[in-house]
Amino acid sequence: MAGTSTKTVHDIFQNMEYGPSSTSTATAQSWLVKHSRVLGFFIDGKFFSPADRQTHDVTDSKAVVCSTVCAKDEDVASAASSAAGAFKTWSELSCYQRAKVLLKLASVLQRHSQCLSELCELSQSSTSPAVLIRLAQYYASWAQLRDTLMPEWIPQGVVAVVVSDDCSVYYLLLKVLPALAMGNAVIVVPGKTSTLPALLLAQLFMEAGIPAGVLNVVSGSEASLGAKVAQNPQVNYLTYSGRQHTGEALAKAVAGCGVPMSFSLSLSSVCTFIIFDSADLDSAVDGVIELAFKKKRDFQWVLCVQESVLDSVVAKLKLRMTGMKCVPLATETDRNLIDAAVQEAQQQGATLMQSCPPASTGALYPPTVLCGLAPSCESVISPPPGPVLPLISFRSSAEGVTLGNHSPYGQAASIWTEDLTLALESAKSLCVGSVWVNCHSVMDPALPLCGRRESGNCTDGGREGLYQFLRPSHSPSFPRSSPSSINYADFGSAASKFMIPERFDPSSVPRFYSQFVGGQLRKADSGCSRSVLAPGGAVLAHCPDGGRKDVRNAVEAAIKVQPGWTKKSPTARSQSLYSLADSLDKRRRDLAVSIQTQTGISLEEAEKEVELSVSRLTDWATRCDKEQGGTPFPPQTGSALSTPEALGVLGVILPNSKPLLSLVSLLGAAVAMGNAVIMVPSEKYPLPSLEFIQVLQASDIPGGLVSIITGGRDQLTQALANHSVIQSIWYWGSKEGCQFLQYSCVSPLKRLWLHCEEEEEREAGRNWTNSNPSLQEELWRKAVVWKSIWIPTA
Repeated sequence: MAGTSTKTVHDIFQNMEYGPSSTSTATAQSWLVKHSRVLGFFIDGKFFSPADRQTHDVTDSKAVVCSTVCAKDEDVASAASSAAGAFKTWSELSCYQRAKVLLKLASVLQRHSQCLSELCELSQSSTSPAVLIRLAQYYASWAQLRDTLMPEWIPQGVVAVVVSDDCSVYYLLLKVLPALAMGNAVIVVPGKTSTLPALLLAQLFMEAGIPAGVLNVVSGSEASLGAKVAQNPQVNYLTYSGRQHTGEALAKAVAGCGVPMSFSLSLSSVCTFIIFDSADLDSAVDGVIELAFKKKRDFQWVLCVQESVLDSVVAKLKLRMTGMKCVPLATETDRNLIDAAVQEAQQQGATLMQSCPPASTGALYPPTVLCGLAPSCESVISPPPGPVLPLISFRSSAEGVTLGNHSPYGQAASIWTEDLTLALESAKSLCVGSVWVNCHSVMDPALPLCGRRESGNCTDGGREGLYQFLRPSHSPSFPRSSPSSINYADFGSAASKFMIPERFDPSSVPRFYSQFVGGQLRKADSGCSRSVLAPGGAVLAHCPDGGRKDVRNAVEAAIKVQPGWTKKSPTARSQSLYSLADSLDKRRRDLAVSIQTQTGISLEEAEKEVELSVSRLTDWATRCDKEQGGTPFPPQTGSALSTPEALGVLGVILPNSKPLLSLVSLLGAAVAMGNAVIMVPSEKYPLPSLEFIQVLQASDIPGGLVSIITGGRDQLTQALANHSVIQSIWYWGSKEGCQFLQYSCVSPLKRLWLHCEEEEEREAGRNWTNSNPSLQEELWRKAVVWKSIWIPTA
């Protein structure tokens, strides 16, 4: 038409202006109008909107879209009651019937994809309905296969799924769908950006045929409301996805309620983008541009470039950034954070590379690269929000991997190289949950998504991610409890009972024992000992009263030997455990007498415990080279690997029950998978553990891999909890100890496996003599973390 100005493709690429948006929200607006633009809760299969509740406005970039209702205590109780009642119905359905519902959900999502997409757009949640359909299809198949492939596992019960305000719908359903597939009922506490899609999804679940009450949605402040839901006695498990500070607040609020918790903290994670000199630089720079400067990112990124190609990469980045416009920020506050971070980086010697000058005001900022930073700079450790990319350089490939492990987080890394050997060696050495080779941000539910360190303590996705929503059918289920009044700052600081000075006359007691730290027999750093009593109250012996410094020494020894141990072949580790079992077998009489003397059971029963202990160690020796992950088949082009890896250094507080058998069961699981372990024997029955030290000394287990420290349980628990190197704690002890660990082990974040021994003794807890495969598999899964490696071929 005359007078119409047209632009060529060349013109568009020259000015890089945003084109007009073609997004329409008519379908979503129609759905909102049907609900009078006030969305309540979804409880017991229907929408529920009380009139006397506070509301929260949902806004897009222009105006208020609708309002959501904030739940009160009675709403939480109603949702929990509905879920508990529906759980019985849902869990008793056949696997086929549950799979049929989830498979139909995939069809329903396809039919309503336009409305769902528009609601995500209105809520500023960037999730494609296509990936949600893939999730539903994937977990429908696992619902069908649960009893076939996991016959000895049963659902947890009522699961609370809590997400932070900016968590996407994908990460929400990555929790909800596997929980439902395994037969649990679910209460969802969505964040601000996922509330509207979550309510629509609840309606679509009903359309797919899920029984009323199996899926409930309550909205409000995610941390405080999530805590109220988890504190309800009908809730059996809590899982969270989102930002670290919200997760910490939630964990502390729920500590002591007796509900197991897991956290995926990917939204707070800092990931590394590593370009080696053997990379296709053009493709790598394209990846950087795609990843670092988009409006909404799942992770923060740091760019690491090998020095030999640094100038080329910087030049290509500068060329690609030319003409790029400012990127919208979430809030004005983000702009202030970016300005402060950039100013601080410049003061520390960074040079600025920007696509255009920053706007004087407003929530906009240009794509920015901070060049020449040191690894210790705050902008590298914790990059600011928005389109800001810190860049650091490295000399050798080994140094690049070291920089990749420099962050306290461990969510993911993207590595770029055409050298396959370097790619695989680097992927194996990086301490992260996902490694993308010559690609980035590839997600599929077939592979596990497992955070390390401060990025989370649970696994989502894949078969591995299903087990957080299951428990062995032979494991006991305990009633919920109420939090105790604890002074967390003083926990474990009280003076130990039965302490005596080391100068005490040794002729008055049968024997003084030493603890085992760093492969050596040592006295306690405190210089004090504790009395070991027989069942009748007589003093049997004295053992060291260990404390914080003894734990520190044990950790220092463990971190020296554990990397070498985990690099050993599974066959080599297996042979060392066979050696340990053989050493135990040779001292069976001494250990049986020790068990009898300490616990008061008959010699025959003690001998049976020793026999079972030898068998259990042999069992772990055989498992070393049998559990090696797999190669899933995701729909994307290329190959993928899923591999189990060692956690690192574990702390284990041992139970009173079966003091030797429990020790070798837990030690065998940890060591077989490549971990180092610091073990705290039962305060009541420490002698079998101390006698076991001679078994360790006579075996091929490297010195420092296993340490045994005696002392006050609370004092040593506190020392283990506060040590940043300890990655996981397995605890058998008091209710107060469980509460302290849940409260304290969120910073630094640890993987916890907690057991209240009072409840286990009262309710007939874990039977250590039971060799059921599901109980052994549970131990194995507690001793590993998972890594996914993506290798594209096209």
